[in-house]
Amino acid sequence: MTVTEKDDVVLVEHRDISSKDEDDITSDNNVDTALSSSVADNNVMPEPFQIVSIGSADDKFAFTFHEDKLNLIMQKIPPGWKVAVVSVVGAFRTGKSFLLSWFLTYLHHLTTSNNEKEEAELVDEDNDGVTKQKWFETIDSIGNKGFHWRGGKERNTTGIWMWSQPHFVRNDKGETMAVLLVDSQGMFDNETTMALTTSIFGLSTLLSSYQIYNVDKRIQEDNLQQLALFSEYARLAVQADSTEQEVVLDEKPFQTMEFLVRDWQHFEEEEDYDQMEKEMADYLDQVISEREAKDLQETREQIMACFQTISCFGLSHPGLDVPKKNFQGEVAKIDDIFLNLLDRYCRRVFSVENLKPKIIHGREVTAVELGAYIKAYAEMFANGASFPEASTMLEATSAANNTNAVNMAIAQYKDTMSRIAGPKCNNYIRPKELQDDHRQLMTKSLAVFDSVATFGSKRAIEGCRQTVIDQLNDEFEVYASLNAGRNPLAGFETYAIPLSVAAAAYILRAVADFSCSPYSQMCRNTSELLSHIYAVVVCFLVIVGFTKAKQVKELYDRIVGAFKLVVNDGGKQKKD
Repeated sequence: MTVTEKDDVVLVEHRDISSKDEDDITSDNNVDTALSSSVADNNVMPEPFQIVSIGSADDKFAFTFHEDKLNLIMQKIPPGWKVAVVSVVGAFRTGKSFLLSWFLTYLHHLTTSNNEKEEAELVDEDNDGVTKQKWFETIDSIGNKGFHWRGGKERNTTGIWMWSQPHFVRNDKGETMAVLLVDSQGMFDNETTMALTTSIFGLSTLLSSYQIYNVDKRIQEDNLQQLALFSEYARLAVQADSTEQEVVLDEKPFQTMEFLVRDWQHFEEEEDYDQMEKEMADYLDQVISEREAKDLQETREQIMACFQTISCFGLSHPGLDVPKKNFQGEVAKIDDIFLNLLDRYCRRVFSVENLKPKIIHGREVTAVELGAYIKAYAEMFANGASFPEASTMLEATSAANNTNAVNMAIAQYKDTMSRIAGPKCNNYIRPKELQDDHRQLMTKSLAVFDSVATFGSKRAIEGCRQTVIDQLNDEFEVYASLNAGRNPLAGFETYAIPLSVAAAAYILRAVADFSCSPYSQMCRNTSELLSHIYAVVVCFLVIVGFTKAKQVKELYDRIVGAFKLVVNDGGKQKKD
């Protein structure tokens, strides 16, 4: 495994550790240890996995989620690591898969150009702002082994695809996170229903941390209106109905939305790339500026309320050879201006300033949590024939978030309670003190739940909170039962009753012998009967003592423990 630091982002390359020397394996020890269980078999070539497919034998418009494919990808990411998701959406035949293949080529370049010769070729030795050789100049063709693309007028991608091998990078905090690349079916292809189109775009928006909206030549009003429709979920999250849903949301629900304008023809200075990027930013400001018309202004306000960052980048036309069916990705056939802009765009997308982990409700989610959210979102769209209302998306998000909150609260309670009165504990705790501990731990666990379950319907949150309370009470019954089994006074009645009978018989015989006449036959018979009673009881206890020596020892220990419990008015001992 190699760590390469370049272009403001650090990528961790997966390699077959069986082919490395022992010294190489021990280097980068911390990262290798974390990745050892998740590194893919190098004999299996990475490829795009279809996590959502469209159509089935029974319904050509069915929306099918392939959880097994998603799990194959997510299991390659260590559970505690954060995940960034870069996705591309837009109309069909606008070059989304082509762009993602360039992303893969760029990421592959960063993870492989780590020997001294290659690095020297890429360094600006003259400090004149011009590198001797750029990364795209080191390849002859991008080929078609990444996200499958082709020229022509027929649609090429259906459903939603995710690259099977995550890329591992270090973010601006120095933490290692995974990057997932996602491709989606093009919109408005004359074959896919509007319901499926909105479902695909909506799901891509929900799972992305950096979404690229691929548009052709310019940002048109219908692009903005479609984006506003697909972010209806976010609008309801911000402006929830107070009677049915009370939503606590301090931050905008989605992170980055970037308009990527393809075949942009209006650059004034095609040699000054800094000026070209400034023109792109000015163009976006013009597009999203305030409008007098109410519907136009509302569209812009909704988009601005949904995304934390909205940006724009323009790519010039790649050249006349690229759209042709016989084009195979040859770099020599691609326009130089396009390649240089593409170079700047790749560096922009994967820079530490822009590439952030996926955030849901203000929290950076881990791979395990993201997998749960994607599953919840995808199952929500499973019917496919009708676009779900935004409130349904809100409920799906809330359900996944509440589930995580419930699990975290219960786990905290059980972890602490097991150390106090779990199966491995040996000391008895007085019931009142154990009850006090239970109440304190329940309060802390509910505080954890409340800190996480801050999104969605108040009724749903309260229901999950009650679930936590009920389950914690059930868990307490188990711990209380285990603790009762360690009570030193438990089982005394087994011995106390016969001993009481024997003692009573002995006392009554003494009273009878003292008070009755020695010449009375009744007194003698009573005295003998009482003596026989306590003698039999004592003999019985002696026999039990010989046959159950272990139980007698336990009884003795319990007596000692009970004595200490009474004398010391406590006996509670914990292991913190």
